[in-house]
Amino acid sequence: MDKLFIFVLILSLMACGNSKKKNTEGRQDATLTAAGATFPLPYYNLAFKTYKDSTGVTVTYGGIGSGGGIRSLKDQIVDFAGSDAFLSDAELSEMPAAVVHIPTCMGAVVLAYNLPEAKELHLTGPIIADIFLGKITRWNDPQLQRANPGVTLPDKAIHPVYRSDGSGTTFVFSDYLNKISTSWAEEVGCGKALKWPAGIAAKGNPGVAGTISQTPGAIGYIGSEYAFALKIPVAKLQNQAGRFIAPTTESISAAADIEIPADTRAMITNSPVAEAYPISCFTWLILYQEQAYQNRPEAQAQATVNLLNWMLGAEAQDITTKVHYSPLPESIATQAKQTLATITYNGQPILK
Repeated sequence: MDKLFIFVLILSLMACGNSKKKNTEGRQDATLTAAGATFPLPYYNLAFKTYKDSTGVTVTYGGIGSGGGIRSLKDQIVDFAGSDAFLSDAELSEMPAAVVHIPTCMGAVVLAYNLPEAKELHLTGPIIADIFLGKITRWNDPQLQRANPGVTLPDKAIHPVYRSDGSGTTFVFSDYLNKISTSWAEEVGCGKALKWPAGIAAKGNPGVAGTISQTPGAIGYIGSEYAFALKIPVAKLQNQAGRFIAPTTESISAAADIEIPADTRAMITNSPVAEAYPISCFTWLILYQEQAYQNRPEAQAQATVNLLNWMLGAEAQDITTKVHYSPLPESIATQAKQTLATITYNGQPILK
């Protein structure tokens, strides 16, 4: 999705009601526009609908990938961007003005697979790395057999599936592999877009999930909610404590039971917590700290902050588990609210 298309979309939405107006029930209506990560899309769809039903505020969110969302925010054509990867110090310096990160929920990147012969699959970090490096190419490879005693794995080709677009999900996945595989760190590294040594490319979490479902012998990394929604089997992964852990609400939340920076810019993959699923993560909404830019109305800034404040509250956090995400730990939500309180309009705090 290019800049022109997004810009035209924004203009049309503004014409329909970016400035607040009264609806028939007397509520103040507004339209907010955002774009970014596909990872949290099912949660955002439900949360934003719930918010509209109670407030009249419409949130239009385009799932174009974390990279696309950040570009749209940088071009100042969205109210906020969704990303599964926090901006590095270098990336922050390239933005037109200071931005803040507001975590909204927790999720997991899972290894989904299409292998009917294996009702359950155990994977270690080094095995995953070698599959995506193209070094393990058959399902009956000795390393896979050792990780799955008692399971007869077929002599079938492995087809790794990866993201073709700039993706926070890719960043989370590669951050994990960087921590557990020297070969991965040296040959590929960590990032939102990578040069993949092997496999099949697909766009977005839905594209990867669909490709796995349609390709016998495939394995790929996707947000857990897509695997659950499509009923694709997912592997149990060995965590830092040596346990094979399935992605659950509890095991994902457990990964955040560590100290993180006040601005919440932290990766929690390969968590040392014994009960933690090893590829757990936060996902963030990112916005400008000073909201008076590009002739932005104060009402638009207020509506943006009101939405994010609601996202950190009990009603929105309770929605997370309905679509296979995990709520933020209370300590993280508190940190996020403190960050939200620093957002201003012409230097004055928006959140009262």
